[in-house]
Amino acid sequence: MAKNAPPRWDRKMQQRLTRGEAAALGELYDRFASQVHSQAQRMLDDDTAADLVTREVFGYVWENPEAYDPRQGSMRAWVARLTHRHSVRRLREAGTGPGDAGDAEDIEALEERVHRATAAARADYIVASMPAPLRAALELAYVQRRDYRQAAADLGVTEDEARRRLRLGLQLLSSAHTRPLDGIAPPGYGHSR
Repeated sequence: MAKNAPPRWDRKMQQRLTRGEAAALGELYDRFASQVHSQAQRMLDDDTAADLVTREVFGYVWENPEAYDPRQGSMRAWVARLTHRHSVRRLREAGTGPGDAGDAEDIEALEERVHRATAAARADYIVASMPAPLRAALELAYVQRRDYRQAAADLGVTEDEARRRLRLGLQLLSSAHTRPLDGIAPPGYGHSR
């Protein structure tokens, strides 16, 4: 299989959606709905708006399955990009009413809120997609408040290995707060276009 070829599941799912198989949409929903909702909730800080974004994302997928380009990344990354796009649109709509251009200060505040929400969503995605050993070390250190020695004992690894896992996990997370360069997608979102 070519290096950039999408996973088999992604290709088959796109084919099934293109054929209009309702069961495929149900399967896709079961697989990604919690990711979509939690990402939207994190960005919007509003359950009702997150519910609407979730419906919009899956509605878009159902109506436009051909919009998924396997060369641009996994279906998970595509769904994350769609969620991000719909959430940002909602944030911007909430920030300025129809016909209201808003003043420069309001626009700056809105853009900063969009940036913070985007960074939070990227951090969630990075943690969810990082290898389980790194995620487990971070959870022990930051959720359960264990130091690297206690984390090493709980994980059954050496102290050096626990420190390595924590360092790598933190390095991955630090990329969530950097602003991507124009035309380059943030970590975990595939390629942007």
